[in-house]
Amino acid sequence: MPEVYSKALGSSLKVNRVLGHLKGKEPGPTVIFFGGIHGNEPAGIFALDEVLQQLQSKNIAIKGEFFAIAGNLPALQKSIRFHQEDLNRIWKPERIAQLGDKSSLESDDAKEMQQLMKLLNQLFKKTRPPYYFIDLHTTSGETDPFIVVNDSLLNRKFVSNYPLPTILGIEEYLTGAMLSYINELGYVSFGYESGQHDHTMAIKKSVDFIKYTLALTGVVSVDETSLAALKNKVADSCKEPHTFYEIYYQHKIGPQDCFDMLPGFVNFQKVPKDKPIAVNGQGVIKTTKPRQLFMPLYQKKGSEGFYFIREIPRFFLWLSKWLRKIHADHVLTLLPGLKWVDKEKSALMVNRNVARFMAKPVFHLLGYRTRFFDKDHLIIRSRERNSKEKEYIDEKWY
Repeated sequence: MPEVYSKALGSSLKVNRVLGHLKGKEPGPTVIFFGGIHGNEPAGIFALDEVLQQLQSKNIAIKGEFFAIAGNLPALQKSIRFHQEDLNRIWKPERIAQLGDKSSLESDDAKEMQQLMKLLNQLFKKTRPPYYFIDLHTTSGETDPFIVVNDSLLNRKFVSNYPLPTILGIEEYLTGAMLSYINELGYVSFGYESGQHDHTMAIKKSVDFIKYTLALTGVVSVDETSLAALKNKVADSCKEPHTFYEIYYQHKIGPQDCFDMLPGFVNFQKVPKDKPIAVNGQGVIKTTKPRQLFMPLYQKKGSEGFYFIREIPRFFLWLSKWLRKIHADHVLTLLPGLKWVDKEKSALMVNRNVARFMAKPVFHLLGYRTRFFDKDHLIIRSRERNSKEKEYIDEKWY
């Protein structure tokens, strides 16, 4: 049984793949938390263990089912982000199709994906919707808690219940994430970042977040006053405004870049023009305009140095909701250079010459994110196509 060490607590915990599973006598949703998808982020593991112990010791009744799942067990045991490849970057269709192919030599991390995939398939067979998938993470740099979510109306509606900053659009820059795969299946799924890797507050904030989520989804029954108190704890954990942001730039790190983030930068920091923020083999990286910084990298492993984000005005959130509800994307194929990829209308193929004259925000408003490029075309996909919204309409938060 792998042993996970928390530098923040100075203690270890022996874990199985399923950290815990509670099933109520009454029907309800299935809420599934993941911790430790990155092995150097044990805070989620210890937070889930604490919540499970509290629920069991107090004999708190639940409705539906609550699963706590450990991610990259070998990496967790060694307190490293991953071994050969990032477990949270390999959930791609071509890699998933190869799982179980004995002729292919899989990395230790891909074997973990295979085991997690097997477990997910078992859960779908043995449990019932509505499903909620939440991935608990921490960051290498200092940060207030925030939520990262793929841009679907269903996801947006649910995460709006959290008084935290919410980041949309990361799926356009970060491919192969586990929750992106799950979101393609149409279920509510999102990531929660609680703080810096080895800070005790990252564990405490995760505990409060898990408790609020269990109450919000109805797995744990609480009155309105208690629910508000749990929500206030989540709100108090973060000084940043409760608003939606979008990512519009990612600094990708090449294999030979020798990237180093300059010290002192924190998440959501507003940086003036011409400010040095990092260095690599080509020299100093400066801002060319005033920017708002997101997820500066302060660890050795990782291929994303930093992001730039901007706040999304409420009007555009409303407009995108309205346009998606009336299926305004259907008129896109009337334009030259755009056509459906297949009969199911699962994605649009866009001629890159045409795309130059259609700004990304237009596609974003309609729910599309770029997922694939070739020489002449790009493929854009909508999260709304697979959304299982009908499975959630009877939930109290809906």
